[in-house]
Formats: sequence, C-alpha cells, structure tokens
Amino acid sequence: MQIVFMNRLCRRSGVDGEVFAQLWIGEEEGQWRLGWRDFSGEQETGDSLWYEGGSWNEMLCVYRHELAVKMGEGYRPLIDGVFHEEDNLSSRSQEQLRLQYYSEQYGNEDIFEELCTWRRGKASSERKAPYILASNRLLRMISAFLPRTEEELRQLPGVGEGKASQHGADWLSITAAAEREHDFPLSWVNHAIDEESFVSWHYKQKELKYKKELERLRLRRVLLQGIEEGQGMEQLRVLSGVSRREVLEVVEELEKDGYSAEKLIALELSGVSPEEQNNIWTAYELIGDNFLKPVLYKAYGEPFVPADGLDLYYERLRLIRIRFRREHPAALGVSLLNND
Repeated sequence: MQIVFMNRLCRRSGVDGEVFAQLWIGEEEGQWRLGWRDFSGEQETGDSLWYEGGSWNEMLCVYRHELAVKMGEGYRPLIDGVFHEEDNLSSRSQEQLRLQYYSEQYGNEDIFEELCTWRRGKASSERKAPYILASNRLLRMISAFLPRTEEELRQLPGVGEGKASQHGADWLSITAAAEREHDFPLSWVNHAIDEESFVSWHYKQKELKYKKELERLRLRRVLLQGIEEGQGMEQLRVLSGVSRREVLEVVEELEKDGYSAEKLIALELSGVSPEEQNNIWTAYELIGDNFLKPVLYKAYGEPFVPADGLDLYYERLRLIRIRFRREHPAALGVSLLNND
C-alpha cells in the first residue's frame, strides 16, 4: 500500500503529559484506506481503520467527520489545513461563530422559550414554515444578548433591515422584560469565552456538518443502486429509511448531478394515463417549473381536493418535472421543499 497523506497530532493529557497520534491515507489498486494510530511515547498503542473502499468522496467525508471528532477531543495537528477545505473562515465568520458559541452557552432559556412560542404562533397565522421566520440560532442569540433597540438587533448575524422592520418590535417586546449584564456593541464576547472550549465546540460543529454530508453521500449511493435494480418509491423508502419526500429530493439532486432516474420515473408513472401526464407537461410549458401548486391547479383544475390527499399528485408533478427539466435545461427552476 502506498501512503499518500500522513499527519501527526498531539493532545495534552494531564498536567504536563502529551498524547500523540498519526492520521494516514493509503491507496492500493484503486482501494482507499484511512486510518488512525495512537502512540504512547515511541510505542504504538492502538490502530483504527476508519475507511476501506473505492470511493474517494466517501473516504474524504469519513476523514473529515472522524478528524473533527478527534479535534473536538483536543487533538491538534502539526500541519494546519487538515480538513482540505477550499475556503478559510473570514474574520467576520469567526466573529459570528463566537457569538453563536456564547449564545449557546449563556442564553436566557425563559426568553428563548418565549421567542419560540412567538415563532410558532406567527408561523401558524401566516402559514409559513417556522424556520423561515427565524432560525433557532438567531433566537438563541436574541435570548443571550437581549437587544433593546432595533439598531442593537441589527448587530446580530442574521438580522437585516427586512427582519428587523418586520419582526423587531415583537422580539424587542420580549427581550425588554429581562435584565442583561452586558451592553452593545458585542466586542466584549471575545474576552468572555474560553478559547480552548470555543475551539472544541467549533470542531463539534464541523463533526455534525460532516456527519450530515456522509449520511447524504451514503443515501445517494443506496438510492442509485436501488433505482438501477428497478425498485419503486416505496421500496426505496424502506431501503433507505427516509420518507418518500426525502427520497424524491435526493433523486432530484442526482438528476442535477448527471445521474439518470428514468427507471424510477417510468415505473412510478406507468399507472398514470398519457392524458394526465400531457396535462402536467403542458402546465409546465405554460407557467414554468418553479412552483408546484400553480402547475397542480393548471393540470387538474381548481379547486382540486382528492379524497386520498395531494401527496401522490405532488410526487407525479416532481417526477414529470425531472423529465421536463432534462429537456428544458435553460428553464431550470428552483425545487421548493414546501409544495408552494
């Protein structure tokens, strides 16, 4: 086996002690191997094989995820840039991460719960997904830094003019009831957090990010294999362990990346009449493929309230949209997750 990458890492143990480890990537006849080796002084104390297989992309995902776990435990590399990412964090991004870290450690839980209650009520009345109004991250920041004015509110990452004018009054009415120990601007945050704890937290965020990427990569592989074997939507749902909606989202991704899902589309549409398929296709030609609900009503008439619900019909729309976009790449629209 040829070693193509190797790095040495160190972690402080106890008062004066240090623990060393070695991370390596090897290749032999198209097969990648990824491993971790622990040392005690000059003696090897353990060897773990993290990955063995033929996919460079999957190996890289495993590498990043497992390395983030180790760095979250306190290991630090002798050679920087071990994640092999294209972009380094800007100073602004670093500042935002520190604000996020502080808010997660020192947020006011009562205020956070009140903000979440506000979001649920607002989302219900406006018929919007809660995350569109405000993310958990933003509500955590508001609960931790307790802005008193719209100007202070706009200093928080994720709050622009639009959100401040739209929801600022509601948020400020909630934060006004709580006492705060610090003021704005938030430059004091850098001195209020423990640097080593922040770094470990940062790598924990990377661990979660790379875990999701790895799960997505493996899901794509499972679905590609299932489609090639001629399995339908329900079989793919059982095989993958995700919902039919998630299966379709990944199928759309695969088509965008150049893979063909035609076997699945043909199978799922085999029971749909040519007339119904033509009506959907014509609707896409007339009004575009960005939004599904107008296409639904154009193809089936309005109002359209089938006894068995709309999910199956939206599936048909999305499957036919894949074919439509294949033939009309210049008109490629945005796939919305919320059937609007």
